[in-house]
Amino acid sequence: MSNPKKERTLVILKPDTIQRSMVGELVSRIERSGLKITALKMTVAKEEQCWEHYQKDDVWFTEKGEMIIAGLKKRGEKVEKKAIEYGRDIIRALIYFMTSSPVVPMIIEGNQAVGIVKKLVGGTEPLSSDVGTIRGDLTADSYELANIDSRAIRNLIHCSDKAAEAEREIQLWFAKDEILEYKLVAERILYDVNLDGLKE
Repeated sequence: MSNPKKERTLVILKPDTIQRSMVGELVSRIERSGLKITALKMTVAKEEQCWEHYQKDDVWFTEKGEMIIAGLKKRGEKVEKKAIEYGRDIIRALIYFMTSSPVVPMIIEGNQAVGIVKKLVGGTEPLSSDVGTIRGDLTADSYELANIDSRAIRNLIHCSDKAAEAEREIQLWFAKDEILEYKLVAERILYDVNLDGLKE
């Protein structure tokens, strides 16, 4: 098992973060946790890259599509296609959004990086995301409104759900020579056992 101090996660600041000039605010929140940025760049996402990133299968498309159909029926609206296509529309809308403006992908490293970043970011639904989280504090969108408008949710930021997923995603967004190895002075106070010399 690898050392949890070296765990990595992928974060992507989405187009709404860039368009709202909030890059610094979000980076600052992550940095204050004690985690380390080992790669960061601004780029324009490619459509194929996004399809590979989200990597959903037909089961996922069908399940999500059935939820959309249930919502349409509840609102008395017409169902015009199969569930699987409504499900694919979710990713199509997300990719349209993700490729509409630059994004800022980052690799964040440190103890339990995946869990810490998920806690900072909050749930994917901004309306129910906790106060104090990035999504809870800084966006007022909701799944309901996004569904009514047939668009992707504007929730500012992507973060990996699991360490294995993070490693797969990192390879899609960064070349090996873009990822830096270095130490922060703060890592000593966070992780080192021997604190001799801190009194000097």
